[in-house]
Amino acid sequence: MPPLLPNIDDLSLAEQVAQMVIVRASGYLFDQQIQYPQWEPPSATLRSWISEWGVGGVILLGGSAAELALRTQQLQTWAPVPLLMAADVEEGVGQRFAGATWFPPPMALAEIASTNLVQAEQYAQQMGAITAQEARGIGLNWVLAPVVDVNNNPDNPVINVRSFGETPTIVSHLTTAFIRGAQTHPVLTVAKHFPGHGDTATDSHLDLPVIPHSQERLTQLELLPFQAAIAAEVDSVMSAHLLIPELDADYPATLSQPILTQLLRQTLGFEGLIVTDALVMGAIADRYGVNQASVLAVAAGADVLLMPADPVGTIQAVCQAVEDGVIPPARIRASVERIWWAKQKVCAPLLEETTSHAWEDPPIGLETEPFTARLAQPAATNLVNEILQQSLRVQQPGVSRLSASLGMENCRNLIIVDEALSQEGWGQQTPAITIPKALGYQLQVIDRHTPAIPLNLENQPWQATLLQLVIRGNPFRGSAGLNQTAQNWLQFLLQTEQLQALVIYGSPYILEKFLPSLPPDIPYVFTYGQMPAAQAIALNTLFGQA
Repeated sequence: MPPLLPNIDDLSLAEQVAQMVIVRASGYLFDQQIQYPQWEPPSATLRSWISEWGVGGVILLGGSAAELALRTQQLQTWAPVPLLMAADVEEGVGQRFAGATWFPPPMALAEIASTNLVQAEQYAQQMGAITAQEARGIGLNWVLAPVVDVNNNPDNPVINVRSFGETPTIVSHLTTAFIRGAQTHPVLTVAKHFPGHGDTATDSHLDLPVIPHSQERLTQLELLPFQAAIAAEVDSVMSAHLLIPELDADYPATLSQPILTQLLRQTLGFEGLIVTDALVMGAIADRYGVNQASVLAVAAGADVLLMPADPVGTIQAVCQAVEDGVIPPARIRASVERIWWAKQKVCAPLLEETTSHAWEDPPIGLETEPFTARLAQPAATNLVNEILQQSLRVQQPGVSRLSASLGMENCRNLIIVDEALSQEGWGQQTPAITIPKALGYQLQVIDRHTPAIPLNLENQPWQATLLQLVIRGNPFRGSAGLNQTAQNWLQFLLQTEQLQALVIYGSPYILEKFLPSLPPDIPYVFTYGQMPAAQAIALNTLFGQA
C-alpha cells in the first residue's frame, strides 16, 4: 500500500511551508452561501490554495452537520496530501453545525464541580468523547478545544464562559477529563490560549491585551492547566495574542521565541504542535502586518499558522525569510515533521488497502448506516439536559409577582439579545418564544440595533413583564460587561413594578451584577446555555412545568 504522506525531502520549501498553513473556509457548499467574505474565499480560490499551493488544512464554520460532511469530503478530494480539518467546537459540534450535539458552555461544568467535582469530571470526559465522535463522523479531525484559560477576570470579553472555571485546580481537572474523553477517537485536541488569556478585559480579536503579572503568578495560576493538559498528552497548544512583559517585553506570545520555544517547548517539555490563534485578529494583524506576523510566528516556534489573511503571501514571505537566513531550514522541517505525526495519527485510520486516497471516502458511511446514527444520539441529548439542569441557578419564592399575574392580560415577554438576526439557537419556534406565547405573553425583542426607547411612563404602558436576557462574552464585539440596554430596562421595570420574573442565558457575571437590585419576591432562573434545550429547561423551571 502506498504511504499516506510523501517523504518530506521530496517536498520543495514552498510545499513544506504550505503544510504549516491552515486556511479559513465556509462550511456551506456554495459560494452564494458564504457569510464572512472577508475571511472565507470563494470556491475557486480555496481550491487553488489546497490543490495548487498545498496548504495543510482548513478551519470551517457554518452549515449543518450533514452539509459539513459533504464539504469535508469535497475539500479532501482536492488535496494532494490529506488535510487537517478543524473547527472551534468548544461546546460540541452542534455549536457550529446544526443537527449535532450542542453542549452548554464549559463553565457550566465548573458550576457542578463546585459541589461535585467527580460528577463534573465524568461529564467533561463524556463531553470530550461525544464531541470527538461527532467531529469525526462529519469529517473533522482537529477539535479546537478545550479552552484551558482560568477565567479569573469577570470582565473578560473573550474567554468568559468558554473557560472551565475560575481556579486552576478545577480548570485542570475538567480540561484533562475532556482530553481523556476525546482521545477515545482519532482526532487532535488543543489546549488554548497559551500562556493564559483568562485575566484580561481586552478582546484580542480587536486589540492587544497586556498582562502585567509576574513569572511567579503565571507559574502558580495561568500555567498550571497547560501543564496538566501536556501531562494528559494534548496534541497541540494554541498561542494567545497577549503581551506579557515579564516574559517578553517586545512581542506578544504568538510571536515570542521566549514564550513559545523557551517556556512551552523547553521548560514545560511540550512536544506536539504549536498553533497560532487566528492571525487575522486585530491584536496581530493591525500591528505586525499580514505576512510579517507569520514570519515572526514561525521564527518564534509556531508549527501551524492559523488563518493568515493572505495564505499565498504568507507562504512566500516565510520562504523568503528562510532564503534570507532569518529562519533556519531546520525550523521548517521540525514543524513539518510534527504535522506529519499529527496527520498520521488522524488520517491513517481512514486508510483502506484498496486505495491510497481512502481519506477521500465519505466520513460517515452513508451507504451502510443512516447519518443520524452518528449525531445527537439520546445519550448525548440526555447528557446535555443533565448538565443544564444541574448548573441552573434559581430563585422561586413561594408567592411571587409571576404566580400572582399569570393569566392576566397585557403580559409581555421582553427578550434582549445582542444580535437578533444572527443569534444561534433563536427563532420564532424556540422555547423562549413559544412557551411564554402559550401562556398569553406578547413578544417584544430588542437587540443592539434597536433604536433607543425612552423608558418613562408616558411612553411605556404598564405591562407585567417576563424579562429574558441573552448575554455572554462576544468575541469581536469587545465587551462581556453588562449590556447597558439590559441594565436600563431592568431598572425601569423594577422602578415601575412591572417585572414579573427574570431569565438570564449565558454569563453568571451578569446575574451577579443584577442580584443586589433584585427584590427577593421576584423569581429568576439563570442558565449557562443559550440553545433551545437551555431555554426549555429554564422556562419550564420558572413556570413550574419541569
